[in-house]
Amino acid sequence: MGANEESARAVGREARLLPWVSPEGKPSYLITDDCGGPVSRVADAMEDTQLGMGAQLLAHAHELLPHSPAGELKFLAERLTEALQDALRVAHSRGLRLDRLD
Repeated sequence: MGANEESARAVGREARLLPWVSPEGKPSYLITDDCGGPVSRVADAMEDTQLGMGAQLLAHAHELLPHSPAGELKFLAERLTEALQDALRVAHSRGLRLDRLD
């Protein structure tokens, strides 16, 4: 658990892991009591976009892999790695929010 998430818990609020990182590459959190606020809606939309892009990239990979040159495979592997990182962040964030509902 990061320092921002710990400080949010200390004041009785839950921190939401956002689907983007800070300019320094650190996790970003939203500390709020309002689940439907503007930043939450932007985060929800970005999560949906990230997951959709990952699905499109995976479909493209299935078409491209059987007969691709090495340069294209490297580019594809880099994009797939980014998409997987985004999807794992979304899954972790949503899992944390589901735990709070239990």
